Amino acid sequence: MAAPFNAYDIRGIYGSELTEELAYNIGRAFATCHPMKTIVIGYDMRTHSLPLYKNICRGLNDLGVDIINIGLCSTPMCYFANGSLNADASIMITASHNTGEYNGFKLCREQAAPISSENGIKEIEKIILENTYAPLASSSGTITEVNILPEYREHIQSFADFKKPIRIAVDYANAMGIVEAEAFKDILETSPLFDTLDGNFPNHEANPLHVNTYEDLKDKMHNEGGYDFGIAFDGDADRVGFTDEKGEIISMDIITAIIAQSLLSKEKGTVLYDLRSSRSVKEIITEAGGTAQICRVGHSFIKTQMREQEAIFAGELSGHYYFRENYYAESTALAVVYIANIISQKGKKLSQIVAPLKRYHASGEINSSVEDPEAVIAKLEETYAVDATIYHLDGLSMEFQDWWFSVRSSQTEPLLRLNLEASTADQMLDKRNEVLALIRA
Repeated sequence: MAAPFNAYDIRGIYGSELTEELAYNIGRAFATCHPMKTIVIGYDMRTHSLPLYKNICRGLNDLGVDIINIGLCSTPMCYFANGSLNADASIMITASHNTGEYNGFKLCREQAAPISSENGIKEIEKIILENTYAPLASSSGTITEVNILPEYREHIQSFADFKKPIRIAVDYANAMGIVEAEAFKDILETSPLFDTLDGNFPNHEANPLHVNTYEDLKDKMHNEGGYDFGIAFDGDADRVGFTDEKGEIISMDIITAIIAQSLLSKEKGTVLYDLRSSRSVKEIITEAGGTAQICRVGHSFIKTQMREQEAIFAGELSGHYYFRENYYAESTALAVVYIANIISQKGKKLSQIVAPLKRYHASGEINSSVEDPEAVIAKLEETYAVDATIYHLDGLSMEFQDWWFSVRSSQTEPLLRLNLEASTADQMLDKRNEVLALIRA
């Protein structure tokens, strides 16, 4: 039972960890712990998303909740529908980038405010385990179908400001980017890869955090030429990766910096960047007149902090881009439109825009299996405490004059995740090997 209830969502293998009966009970439990009148529900292309939808609807309807069914959609579209339709909550049925045997639920309160283990998911699990549901309603809730795409498309395109035509290559990975891209396809020239919905992911995984995800996209761009940039969506299209016009992968924190620069040229404000991001991101935000604020990894933490600080934008190294204009939630379509705006307005190639922003050398995220993560973190802090600026925002971050590192524990496995950056490539390699040796000792 406990396996599907995670830090940020409910997710597991369909038929064993996540069943139709459990979906029904999750609906009842959600309505018990978060009383609501209307809820938006959308779902992805997985073969079991529709059965899960029908059963979670039964659970909600049985407690008198009215459902706004937006059907097949991306996760950013579900967030938008939650806010724009003034619903009391929303559920997106998806397992994001996980392989086809998985499915799950992403839950939000009103205005797309996320629900995590700290503010609802564990309570839902407890209600199910203890069978403490609210009484069934005297009359069942209703289901109304709404097509949110026209309103979402109009919203996204209101931010477009192209000075010249833009041509992009798009790897949809047979997933929900196909629907998300409907928001910009008629204003950008798009050339597709794997643009047939298929919940079995027949061509490759839908995870732009992994470099092998880009191989088909890079081949397409090299063989055909003439593209301004390339993009690769994840499974539910709440993350997107970018390549430049040559097919070279752009680190997702650099995309954060580029979009932040553009936004801050029009309005000064706070921009959040996650603790794994390059030091250059903070520098670029500050140079552009913004207030740079570091944040924890994880969408629920970032969205909460954005609201608290009224941030205009946030970016995460994993390819999540959060916009105030999308209810402080992700919109990959809006990120794509902003990058297209920037290229067309600057009259430069994306590689030329990126080059001066790559000021340091990063290790990338490196996982190490350890028996006692907390003991290892304590050992690292003791070893490097002299001359370090220390943060405990999430695990341990230590900053020095010309290098820094962060280590944080995995939510689900006995792993430590290391990110390290230095002023030169040689220094990065030396410090990476030095810190890894201590972690793996």
